[in-house]
Amino acid sequence: MAIDERPQTHARRPFDERVAPTPRTFPSPAARVRRWQRLFAALLSITDTIVIAIVVFGAQVARIGFGQDLVIAGIPDENVAVAYTVVSIVMVLGWALSLRLFGTRDHKIIGTGVVEYKRVTNATFAFFGVFAILAFALQAPIGRSYLLVALPAGWALLIFSRWVWRKWLIGRRRRGRLLRHAVLVGDRASSIHVAQQIQRDPGCGLEIVGAVTEHGSTEAALTDDIPVIGDWNNVLENVDRARADTVIVTGNHSLNPRQLRELGWGLEERKASLIVAPALTDVAGPRIHSTPVAGLPLIHVDYPEFTGIHRFLKRASDVLGAAFLIVLASPIMIAVAIAVKATSPGPVLYGQERIGRDGIPFKMWKFRSMVVGADDQLRSLLDAQGTSDRPLFKIVDDPRITPVGRFIRRYSLDELPQFFNVLGGTMSLVGPRPQVAAEVALYEGGAHRRLFMRPGISGLWQVSGRSDLDWDDAIRLDLYYVENWSLTGDLVILWRTLRAVAATEGAR
Repeated sequence: MAIDERPQTHARRPFDERVAPTPRTFPSPAARVRRWQRLFAALLSITDTIVIAIVVFGAQVARIGFGQDLVIAGIPDENVAVAYTVVSIVMVLGWALSLRLFGTRDHKIIGTGVVEYKRVTNATFAFFGVFAILAFALQAPIGRSYLLVALPAGWALLIFSRWVWRKWLIGRRRRGRLLRHAVLVGDRASSIHVAQQIQRDPGCGLEIVGAVTEHGSTEAALTDDIPVIGDWNNVLENVDRARADTVIVTGNHSLNPRQLRELGWGLEERKASLIVAPALTDVAGPRIHSTPVAGLPLIHVDYPEFTGIHRFLKRASDVLGAAFLIVLASPIMIAVAIAVKATSPGPVLYGQERIGRDGIPFKMWKFRSMVVGADDQLRSLLDAQGTSDRPLFKIVDDPRITPVGRFIRRYSLDELPQFFNVLGGTMSLVGPRPQVAAEVALYEGGAHRRLFMRPGISGLWQVSGRSDLDWDDAIRLDLYYVENWSLTGDLVILWRTLRAVAATEGAR
């Protein structure tokens, strides 16, 4: 079974050269997309089943073996002896079925975001919950160690296998393969905004091949690589000519409900996808709920919550995680402390005042990576390179950094003492970027919302560019994190942080 990975070269030619020989030739673009989506879902299904089988039977061998140990089911009037191998087969089939029922292989969630991982997690724990209830109802004394091995190991390996497949898929999408080709329909300003958001994530699986606007081809191209291919009077014909399999309605005030409904009917006939992009951006999926009211698909947006159980879970994960990491990293911290002390005069630790939750200042600790008195030299160095008036200031080839400091910065070892900040409650393992008072003074509009949460050792800003981010992107990512925090999201960010550090993409 192989996925057709041939590059879709028509999307790279000028629009006039992509005109279909006959405008109503079906199936065409949508059929191609459905074919590789079905094949990819089948590959995921096979991989999931193999992973589950390895874990379940591995747990059986490790804890019980293939002997004659039996599970006695207390069914009324009789007892039934069931071999553990049969129980394992039932577990494999039930677990695989749960992954299917929870939509973990839905093409709309594959390859981007954390929804796929959340569904895998929910399907896994739901299956084990049902399995435990059935075992209790049947009075089946199934070995607890058997289940305690299978559950965490299976969940971890499923997440890992999905991550590997995601990396494979994103890699091919970045090379122009396995893409959906979309046409934007809406007013010019909305279409430009949606195009910019989509192009910011080249692994999302969407390639914009054209735009349909109110005035059509009389307008200039939307961007350098997105032409305006027509107006709203002939949307379906323009979709056919562009050989698109997806239409994204970006928002407008001239297409009436009847036109939109007829557009949906036409796309259904073509088996093409219809996506409606709301004007509200940077809101994660779990906060959005659609409710049909008298035929209107009303979208409800939940406000971000960080109180009660949410705050408790965040703090508990921080304390447990920081304590574990301190124990794990203690040999490294001792070695770094000795190296810093032995190679340059001055204290081992450096404390800098940063602004924390609710605007309260705190001392953020690091291993000292610069010479003593480095802060006194900052202004003159910024003036020398002409960046004294910019936020997120960085000194190019900073002469204040010691040789040991350059090494520990490269691998983010200078930040290890911040685990004690986390234990003390001034920081979190994951959160907005900790900024100095001068940067906070530059906040405008809703930027102060980033102070709703404790700053983090890592965060979206770190795994999305780290020190290379500009001011606007850093604020945007921090606000997105605050507005859409989840424990699953934190785990993903921590994992991506470890990968970034391992790849030596650290701060310099």
